[in-house]
Amino acid sequence: MTATFTRTNLAPLENGDRLTRYEFERRYQAMTQVKKAELIEGVVYVASPVRATKHGRPHAKIMTWLGTYCAATPGVDVQDNATVRLDADNEPQPDALLRIETELGGNSRISEDDYIEGSPELIAEIAASSASYDLNDKLNVYRRNGVKEYIVWQMYENRLDWFILKEGRYISLEPDKSGIIRSEVFPGLWLSVNALREGNLAEVLTVLQQGLQTDENQKFVESLQRPR
Repeated sequence: MTATFTRTNLAPLENGDRLTRYEFERRYQAMTQVKKAELIEGVVYVASPVRATKHGRPHAKIMTWLGTYCAATPGVDVQDNATVRLDADNEPQPDALLRIETELGGNSRISEDDYIEGSPELIAEIAASSASYDLNDKLNVYRRNGVKEYIVWQMYENRLDWFILKEGRYISLEPDKSGIIRSEVFPGLWLSVNALREGNLAEVLTVLQQGLQTDENQKFVESLQRPR
């Protein structure tokens, strides 16, 4: 977030602070040295420095995969570490997200002050482990706010979970016999789970290209272009 004003008497953001979303934004905007902070269920989380192999590299692979899908699917927007105003107590900053543009029927929009408001259709997070808040409080926040698909890549276990929202609950999407998970919200968004876990980005993109060439993806693109 970019600072828009300076207040010398503003308290800094600290892990565990309990704040309203509005106070959280005021403090975050004033702390230009902080690169990532989130408000989850009214509690502040300030990110630690990012490790290379446990976060930076997997994050780059996820962004390359989602960015490639976005480039081939007009009407879909990809975002990296964008602040999302979900509700009065929750303002996360997901590692990655895909959203359908507002005018094409998407559930989120870009606000006048340039933040995302509402629920993106898909969010992806890089987590340290299953004990992370990404698989606990944050998962419940995304579920409650209607994020349709949620991906969590747990680095210490090297495990990937892909959830889809069904009747108010997150259900795991499982790989098929070829080890591929197919998004139900973004047709053509295919992921070779083992290739990603093994760091084989070339194979990840090869499988994605197969998804992008399907009739389902073409019909999805066409549906986004129809007048609304």
